[in-house]
Amino acid sequence: MAEPIPVGPDGVPPLWAPWYGIGFLDAFLRFFKKYARFDGRAGRSEYWYWFLANAIVTIVLYGGFIALLIATSPTTTVVDDYGYSRDVSGAPSPFAFVLLGLFGLWWLATLVPNLALAWRRLHDANLPGPLWLVSLIASPAAIVFGCLPSNPAGARYDRPDLR
Repeated sequence: MAEPIPVGPDGVPPLWAPWYGIGFLDAFLRFFKKYARFDGRAGRSEYWYWFLANAIVTIVLYGGFIALLIATSPTTTVVDDYGYSRDVSGAPSPFAFVLLGLFGLWWLATLVPNLALAWRRLHDANLPGPLWLVSLIASPAAIVFGCLPSNPAGARYDRPDLR
């Protein structure tokens, strides 16, 4: 039988241990606390709540860029001497490119922790972290890996000595 996950006086498991049943905000904050930790495990709720938070930020930043690009680019129809018409677009709002820059910074800032979280999620299913590389070839594998149930044998990846 697997040993229970230890919790502190506040009911929060240490960073090296998985936090099953974590809430949305706690999962978001824990993601950044475990920025580049490839040891330990991450439960499904920790993985999927972060996935949701990341999707929301991405949609706001990149979706805002696309919306501003479409909404603020002036388009004029020009007819040449032969009767052919074409659309000529002007420069979009500079704020659109600010959003694109923020999206790029967000992507860079979360690249390593996204990989670390996926790695720990595989550990929770008692699979080796490098198996994540399969998702580079077959992207649906990332969804499958995120849905795998926890396996108590995954505790072998915990590192209580690295508090």
